[in-house]
Order: sequence, then structure tokens, then C-alpha cells
Amino acid sequence: MDLVVSGVSHAYGDLQVLEAIDLTVASGETVVLIGPSGCGKSTLLGLMGGLLPLTQGHVSTKGELPTDTLNPLTYVFQDFALLPWRTVEGNVSLALEHHPIDAGERRRRIDDVLTLTGLADFASAYPKQLSGGMRQRVGIARALVVRPAILLLDEPLSALDAQTRELLMEDLLAIWARERTTAVYVTHNLAEAIRLADRVVVLSRRPGRIKAIVDIAIPREARKTAEHAPRIAALHEQLWTLIKAEAQVAEREMQHA
Repeated sequence: MDLVVSGVSHAYGDLQVLEAIDLTVASGETVVLIGPSGCGKSTLLGLMGGLLPLTQGHVSTKGELPTDTLNPLTYVFQDFALLPWRTVEGNVSLALEHHPIDAGERRRRIDDVLTLTGLADFASAYPKQLSGGMRQRVGIARALVVRPAILLLDEPLSALDAQTRELLMEDLLAIWARERTTAVYVTHNLAEAIRLADRVVVLSRRPGRIKAIVDIAIPREARKTAEHAPRIAALHEQLWTLIKAEAQVAEREMQHA
């Protein structure tokens, strides 16, 4: 299923945050949003998913909704947002509780995503018993249990240490390869963007506009090989060049706000 953003602008009162965003995310594609702090990345994601009301422009989907999809669009947040009194299984099952599915289908879905995210042996554990990486796996499993057509991820790895981020990136790539989920992913981390994206959308500083779209035309499985290291380094430099000056200005603005 495609996600189509047409002429989207957004303001908080007198503060214009986004301006004239046009973007199509193709079915099965992962698009990563980057840009200086305050450029409206998370706001755009919220508008895409209906968490924020649209005041100008349109967001729509195009194509057939998969027959096993319960929620067309689902979020994964930086904050794991787990219920501490529920087990891993209980947190995952929460996403199914308002859907009219039978007990057998509920069981199959939960077992499938727990296996997919490496949580099958932790189904009875509580969030306080898990590492940060494992808690984020629970958040990912909860999003996937409804088998979304489009997955929206707002800096899901930013609170994790470098080793855990690397492990979670590998998990996400394996999951996306299996599920063929359309994804929009927000991050500040350029290496993360290059590792995960089919395309990287660079937003300008506020009000956020699309400044550039950079194709990552290297197979994902080859992006960590020595052969492609020079191209990866060149992509990193290209992205940093696109945002560096505006990131410095945005940082000064935030310090004086």
C-alpha cells in the first residue's frame, strides 16, 4: 500500500512548522526522514498517521489493503510506552483487544510476532525485567501484531546504546524483508538512515520543506561490506552537507529559545 502526502503544511498557532510537503512512499519501501532539530519530522509523521489533525493538504493511501491487516497504519515510538503491570505477551495483546478476532487467531498472531522479534522466551516477563533493547522489541511486536500496511517509526532506537541499536537495526531489516511492510522512519542518526532507507528525505529547518531526496542505491545486505565503504562514506558526507549549516542555526535557535 502506498502512502501519499499532498500539499501538507502545518502550524502550531503562529509557528509555521511544515510547508508544502509532497511525498509518495511506495508499497514495500522504507523512507527515512532527517533534518535539523525542530524541522517538523515528528510532526509530519503525526500528520501521516492521523495523530495530528490536518489543516492544509491531504494524506491518503493507495492500493489494496492486505486481508490480514487490522490497522492500516501503526506507530513505534522512542518511548517504549509499555504498561508495567502487563507481561510482554499482555503488552502485545493490548493492540488486539478492540478487534473482533477469535481466540485462535489472537493466539497465532501473538505467537508469530513474539517469535519474529526474538521474544518467545520472554512472554511472561514484565517490562522492568527487560533491557532497553528488549523493551523496544516489545513495542515493535505490539505494532506488528495488527499486521499494518504502513509502519511509522519515530526515532525508535535513539534511547538505546550503540550495540543495541545495531542489533535492533538488524532485527528491523529482517522483519521488513519478511513482511514487506511500507515504512516511514524518523531519525537524527545519518548512519542509521543510510543503513535502513531506500530513500532519505532531507527536510530544511523550520518551516520544514523537502530540501532533497537521496536514493540509497546499494543493496541493504551489502551496506556494511568493505567493498561499499567508500560509497557509504560519500552518502554520509552528502547528507551531512545538506543539513550541516541549517543544523548549526537550529541548534543556536534552540539554545536561545
